Amino acid sequence: MTEPGNTPPPSSATPPGVEHPRTIRSFVRRTGRTTPAQARAFAEQGERFLLPYRAQALDFAAVFQREAPTVLEIGFGMGEATAQIAALMPETNFLCCEVHEPGVGAMLKRIGEQGLANIRVVQHDAVKVLDQMIPASALAGVHIFFPDPWHKSRHHKRRLIQAPLVARLASRLKSGGYLHCATDWQEYAQQMLEVLAAEPQLENTAEAYAPRPHYRPLTKFENRGLKLGHGVWDLVFRKR
Repeated sequence: MTEPGNTPPPSSATPPGVEHPRTIRSFVRRTGRTTPAQARAFAEQGERFLLPYRAQALDFAAVFQREAPTVLEIGFGMGEATAQIAALMPETNFLCCEVHEPGVGAMLKRIGEQGLANIRVVQHDAVKVLDQMIPASALAGVHIFFPDPWHKSRHHKRRLIQAPLVARLASRLKSGGYLHCATDWQEYAQQMLEVLAAEPQLENTAEAYAPRPHYRPLTKFENRGLKLGHGVWDLVFRKR
């Protein structure tokens, strides 16, 4: 049910044969054309809402110009769900990573149109952002929605949700902070559950899969899939 340009598309994967955590990448390069409207959004909104990648820890209060809980989102596609969540939760900061330029342009366009002040975007590999820019125990939450499931067995090693990355994500969460993953591929959901349950820093908020939290919207594509009987699985774990 995963569809490019809806909820986060194939921008959350690791390259072939990579298992060592230092070489995990959170994306696959995709082609795409930036529209004139997206290019205008870069020009009009980029200076305020785009953060350059730097190998130094962010000061969230300075970046967002306020003290507030900060959630990291990895791979937002065209930004539809992220913008809806940010509008629903104005008291929360959202630091969002995406490398796909049309997606970043679409997000900046949404920010301008909707007057969203609580989003900042880093157009860079989220794993490097996590390693270099996110301090330990700094995040209130992490969102990873519909990462590429890499359906074929020989490609499973490319999946984003693997033990080394989960351990690093957990280390960046505050005590009580949460990691929320969602997928529409059942076999991947099962793997996610196994990996997350094995991380000693985390505990499941449900017996297995969680009900869809109120803040995660149903996209048009997801609604169509649900009407056809396709499943969606949410996993929400908390930092001990």
